[in-house]
Amino acid sequence: MSESSANNDALTIGKLAAAAGVNVETVRYYERRGLIVQPLSSGGYRRYGAAHLERLAFIRRAQGMGFSLDEIAELMQLNDMTDHLQARKLAEAKIATISQRIAHLQQMQHALQHLVKTCQPGQPCPIIDMALDDTPAISRLSPPTACHPDSSR
Repeated sequence: MSESSANNDALTIGKLAAAAGVNVETVRYYERRGLIVQPLSSGGYRRYGAAHLERLAFIRRAQGMGFSLDEIAELMQLNDMTDHLQARKLAEAKIATISQRIAHLQQMQHALQHLVKTCQPGQPCPIIDMALDDTPAISRLSPPTACHPDSSR
């Protein structure tokens, strides 16, 4: 075993967390969730290896793609040689979810753009009116029809 290999297999939880760019509590949380295996204690300390670091990197990349920890756990159980169909289904479901989020964000963007356009000095601010409005949020998704009922003044 080379010195660098020995060093990679001898990471404390703090060094592992730092190398992966996460907090120690995140590593412990992932252990509790079963996303990474907690190594056996050696000399009073748990020693983590390269496999742990690779798994943490996978979790972070998958989170960056929008996968939840439950979805990541499911992905981690798949065999990369035989479970292509299941992995593809998970990715397609994630694409659909992302598309829905994009559509919702676009609705919010259009509503806010309308409010910004109709906000004029010397008139009540529709942005503040919207924020103070106590109607259900769903009815505020579409832009208001007019800033003021009588805009001829």
